[in-house]
Amino acid sequence: MISINVEDKFKLVTDFWKPRLIGELNGQLVKLAKLKGSFVWHSHENEDELFYVHQGTLYMEFRDKTEVVEAGNIIIVPKGVEHNPYTIDDEEVWVMLFEPAETLHTGTVEHERTHNNQEWI
Repeated sequence: MISINVEDKFKLVTDFWKPRLIGELNGQLVKLAKLKGSFVWHSHENEDELFYVHQGTLYMEFRDKTEVVEAGNIIIVPKGVEHNPYTIDDEEVWVMLFEPAETLHTGTVEHERTHNNQEWI
């Protein structure tokens, strides 16, 4: 049991779209990621995902709408829902993710931004 300084951990994240692990509880992983630009359309067949926006504005694109998620807010993407997170105007967005440990980064989609072997920081 230790206190984790989230700001200090975010300083260790130096690339975009590559989550890092900072905690684990009840089969869930807590991850930090910095986002910039567009990601990739994907879904997670069996897992929900929670995105907490720490800094910036995240746009969560769904096939029928786009949700705008400001700093301090969360969005939960239900299992099986196809989504594509992105940022605009070259903005760097910092997010904390909560998702089951078995969640694959881009679901069944293989992409150059797929990182399933995430590192602890």
